Amino acid sequence: MNDEKVRDLVIIGGGPAGLAAGIYAARARLDTLLVEKLGQGGQILLTDWIENYPGFPEGISGFELADLFGKQATKFGLDILNGEVVDIKLKNHEKIVNLGNQIIKAKALIIATGASPSRLGIEGEDTYTGKGVSFCATCDGPFYREKVVAVVGGGNSAVEEALFLTKFASKVYIIHRRDELRATKILQERAFNNPKIEILWDTVLVKIEGDSAGVNNLKIKNVKNNNVSDLKVDGVFIFVGTVPNTAFIPPEIERNSRGFLVTNENMETSVHGVFAAGDVRAKLLRQIVTAVGDGATAAFAAELYIQNEYQPST
Repeated sequence: MNDEKVRDLVIIGGGPAGLAAGIYAARARLDTLLVEKLGQGGQILLTDWIENYPGFPEGISGFELADLFGKQATKFGLDILNGEVVDIKLKNHEKIVNLGNQIIKAKALIIATGASPSRLGIEGEDTYTGKGVSFCATCDGPFYREKVVAVVGGGNSAVEEALFLTKFASKVYIIHRRDELRATKILQERAFNNPKIEILWDTVLVKIEGDSAGVNNLKIKNVKNNNVSDLKVDGVFIFVGTVPNTAFIPPEIERNSRGFLVTNENMETSVHGVFAAGDVRAKLLRQIVTAVGDGATAAFAAELYIQNEYQPST
C-alpha cells in the first residue's frame, strides 16, 4: 500500500529514545508515526530491575517502565504501528520508509532502533544458541534453577545479569579477559560479596561444547599463560557489547568504525532531516536516561527542521 500523505515525522524504534521522541513530537502536535517491530520498550523489556533511572528511588522493573513510557506517549496522541522497516530512500527533502507492505513518506525521520548483543564468533556459539547459549538473563534465567552457569563479560550488563542469575543458579562464573571489571563500583561490590559468584580473571571463552540436551562444557583459556581448561556448566550468557541495528539504513547516512550512526549535538545525522537517538548512535554512554535525552533533543530538532528547512518535493 502506498499512502501519498506525507507525515511530519516518522520515528523508527519504540525503545526509550523512540518513545521519548514520540512524547515530545506528539505534544508539539506534529503528525507523527512511530514504527516498532516488537513490543514497546525495546531492550528495557529484557531488564529485570532498573535502579539508576531518576524518579524511582526504590527501582522499577523494565516491564513497568516500558509500560509507563508507552502510556504517556499514547496519552498525547502518538500513532504507533507494529511493523519492520525494510529500507529507507532519501528523495530530495522527503524520507521514504518501506515496510514491505506499506510505503510511508515523511518530512523528517528519527532512527531509534537501538543495538543488539554482540557475539563472540566462536565454535559452538551459533550451534547452541537457545540450547544453553543466551544473551538475556531476564528471559532465560528461570530455566537454570540450581544449575551452574557462566557469564562472559565485565561491564555493567554482564555483572547486572550475573547478579540476577544468582536468584536461580547455584553457581555463577564471570569469565573476564582482564584483571579488573569495567562495571560501576557498586555493581562490583555486590558481585564480590555474593557467595554464588566466582570471577575467572584474565580468561576468555574459546569454545562452547554440548550434546543433544544442550551446553555442558566450556573451553576457556587464560590469556596470561595460554593454558586451556574445561569449565562444566549448564548454560552460558554472553554480554560483550552491542552492535547497532542499522542493516536497513542507506549508506549516505554516516557511521563510525563500529557502525553506529554519527550525529551532531542536535542528534542530526549527515543527512539533513534525518536524526538518530539512543543506542544506535555513536555516544559515550548507552543508558535509558541518555536515550530519553537523545529522543527529546531529536524530536525538538526535527520540529525546527520541519518549520525552517523542509521544502516539499516538486
